[in-house]
Amino acid sequence: MIELKDVCYARLGTRDLEGATTFATEFLGLEVAEQRRDAVYFRSDERGHTLCYFEGDPEDQTVAFEVEDEAALLAAADTLDRMNHRVERGTADECARRKVKDFVAFRDPTGNRIELAVRPERSGKRYFATRDAGITGFSHVGLYTTDPVRDEAFWTQVCNARVSDRIGDIPLMRVNEIHHTIALLASDKPGVQHINHQVTNNDDILRSYHFLADRNVEIVFGPGRHPTSGARFLYFKGPDGMVYEYSVGVDAIEDENSHQPRQFGFEPTSLCKWGSKPQPAFRR
Repeated sequence: MIELKDVCYARLGTRDLEGATTFATEFLGLEVAEQRRDAVYFRSDERGHTLCYFEGDPEDQTVAFEVEDEAALLAAADTLDRMNHRVERGTADECARRKVKDFVAFRDPTGNRIELAVRPERSGKRYFATRDAGITGFSHVGLYTTDPVRDEAFWTQVCNARVSDRIGDIPLMRVNEIHHTIALLASDKPGVQHINHQVTNNDDILRSYHFLADRNVEIVFGPGRHPTSGARFLYFKGPDGMVYEYSVGVDAIEDENSHQPRQFGFEPTSLCKWGSKPQPAFRR
């Protein structure tokens, strides 16, 4: 079994690197860690970077997960190879661009590009936000799936993800104690559906709601509260249609032996207990 420790970083192609950088700093509230001619790296916590925008096709999207060490990476590559997943080993230059010791890349059953990384860089420098959004760190991603049942089996049987709750056939899965690290959302093609950052408190959610709305950033869901994880949330549109989320108060699953996934119906009240409904732009 492939043991994932945590979500590590997201890499997103964009045709407008300058515009994406402006959004990430002035609206989302991340710190520029490094700026290259064709890529910009952003920090949201103690890690060296958690988001990279690079010049390229906006459909070129990658999510990376950290594994324990190089032995675990080689074992993961062998597992994937035996399952006929094409595995690509990162070159020295590619590892440097990702700021990791080593990595392998593959496609999940839907076709999402996934990287498994060893020893992602940390920073001794304190994270300093470019605006006071209250961000405490990169926490989880939503991935599109063309077959939720099949993909749940991949993440839970090939990898160590565990289902915390389901909304219809859509699983919310964790790889550590946090309620979910991966959410799968049904679609007709692969892609990253949303990128989540945790914030400090409820006030941060409401402050950002007004800050973003006043600047004509499209709010696509919230403010609200998820009945699954308990998190208070706000979703909004970023560059190239990417959805970003702020949330706070997500539950932790502290007793693996006693936790049983709950089944929620596929309806608006399963997404928000306060009554907020996702706008059409929330999903592709």
